[in-house]
Amino acid sequence: MKRSDITPELIARLIADQFPQWAGLAIRSVEPFGSDNITFRLGDALSVRLPSAAAFAVQVDKEHRWLPVLAGHLPLAIPEPVALGLPNRWYPWPWSIYRWLEGEPATVERISDLKVFAAELAGFLGTLYGIDAAGGPPAGEHNFFRGGPLDVYDEQTRHSIQLMAGEIDAEAAVDVWEESLASKWDRPPVWIHGDVAPSNLLVVDGVLRAVIDFGCAAVGDLACDLAIAWTFLTDGDRKVFHHRLGLDSATWARGRGWALWKALVTLAAEKEGHSDAKMAALRFGWRLNPRAVINEVLADHRKGLT
Repeated sequence: MKRSDITPELIARLIADQFPQWAGLAIRSVEPFGSDNITFRLGDALSVRLPSAAAFAVQVDKEHRWLPVLAGHLPLAIPEPVALGLPNRWYPWPWSIYRWLEGEPATVERISDLKVFAAELAGFLGTLYGIDAAGGPPAGEHNFFRGGPLDVYDEQTRHSIQLMAGEIDAEAAVDVWEESLASKWDRPPVWIHGDVAPSNLLVVDGVLRAVIDFGCAAVGDLACDLAIAWTFLTDGDRKVFHHRLGLDSATWARGRGWALWKALVTLAAEKEGHSDAKMAALRFGWRLNPRAVINEVLADHRKGLT
């Protein structure tokens, strides 16, 4: 199954076969297309979400199990599963139908006040971290180890630093990375979103209204959720975000490590001819390109924000 095979025509066949009560509803592509899952609007009230590869299909059952549990505790809307689609002769993995959530992915232009946005996001995450995590799925392959120890990406990160050594301050990058590895989450695991990117934050009338795509959710170390502080927020917004979450310096340093890793591997993929780093950053919804993200991380480390 290729991404290009996931079309409105495929969706129509799946709906007619498994959920005939919704057959005949208009099916529209949703822009921008996701990288892990592809979403279509079904009529006015529903959406259809299909994993684009087997690595993402393992997240479907998790979302159906845990999203209803989380929803009742959170101050913003999150996806509401309506029906679970099954693999068949046209499509090889489980898939989902959700309630449609209004809003557009967060961009600087769509947000009325970035400091308010930063505070609202921190409030949402702080509430998520306070939800009872008993029985929740620990970090692992199912969510690409978000919420687990950063050292799972140590070799990849050091390779990326070496690869980009002529274009970034490699010595400073190593310092940031090693500081991020110097501590571990030593408290009970908490619920984490796992992919807090602007493309997964929906804005209505300039205000944050919904958080989507919990495919990388797990229970573990919340530091992975902090990367948006450097990929999207400005220095002043970052301080608001940091203050509202009330984080210790070690957790903030691990957050810098996650942001550094993501920017480095995005640049390294371009260097090795696998992708376009600028286009990848646009797909993530970052305010900055990956080189600028690295500069923000290094500058924050030097200033000792924490």
